[in-house]
Amino acid sequence: MSRAVNWEGFYNTRDLGGLPTGTGRPTRHGAFFRAADLRFVTDAGWAQARESGVRTVIDLRNADEIRLTADSPTALAGSAQFAVAADTTTPSGIDRLEVPLDDIDDVEFWRYVNGERLNGTPLYYRVFLERKAERCAAVIEAIARSAPGGVLFHCGSGRDRTGLVALLLLALAGVEPGAIAADYDLSAEAVKPLFAAMGAQDQGQVIEALLAERGTTTAGAIRDTLEGFDAERYLLDAGVGRGDLDDIRHRLTNRD
Repeated sequence: MSRAVNWEGFYNTRDLGGLPTGTGRPTRHGAFFRAADLRFVTDAGWAQARESGVRTVIDLRNADEIRLTADSPTALAGSAQFAVAADTTTPSGIDRLEVPLDDIDDVEFWRYVNGERLNGTPLYYRVFLERKAERCAAVIEAIARSAPGGVLFHCGSGRDRTGLVALLLLALAGVEPGAIAADYDLSAEAVKPLFAAMGAQDQGQVIEALLAERGTTTAGAIRDTLEGFDAERYLLDAGVGRGDLDDIRHRLTNRD
């Protein structure tokens, strides 16, 4: 089965199934999907998603990325964001949850991340994991406790916040680090049509140059993040129940 998702209006979207694990069995298709901003999704696209088993959408963005607010903590912290979309609803039969990952109110943290030129690349993953374990735990719990069926999670471009959650899910399921890194790298090309549709400039070359200055690549940064990282221990220490972790592994690896 292909991991590619071509539902109408979905960008940078793919199934987390079909990836190799340490047991030799690939992850299960249809359990978890990663995606970018959903503003362009049509009725036909939502019908395709539901037909493919999606029953829950989890929005990882900050509140000021989802609806107009008096001020913008995201911009104040120095992070890029898309203009607010007119409609964020999902059709009947698909639950929608907002579980912001960033903790954008911690402006000092994000000014540090942006000042060090870590944001927009997986270079920020390690420091985020160290400082924001409770935010990671909240997302994982929401995924584990969602209704039966496929779960689609997304941020803006579907690359970094979405990529970090994908990393946690895949590492928990025992997916090989090289495959997790390769999945992240797929976004480099997959995000370009979204930026074109948004009238925004793709930052791919800038990101590559920044990583090259540090002597690494996106794949190398992902592998460095995973070096010595125990996803189960990390999430247990962050307060996620063992039952929730078992549920995620069951969804992503069970064939029954």
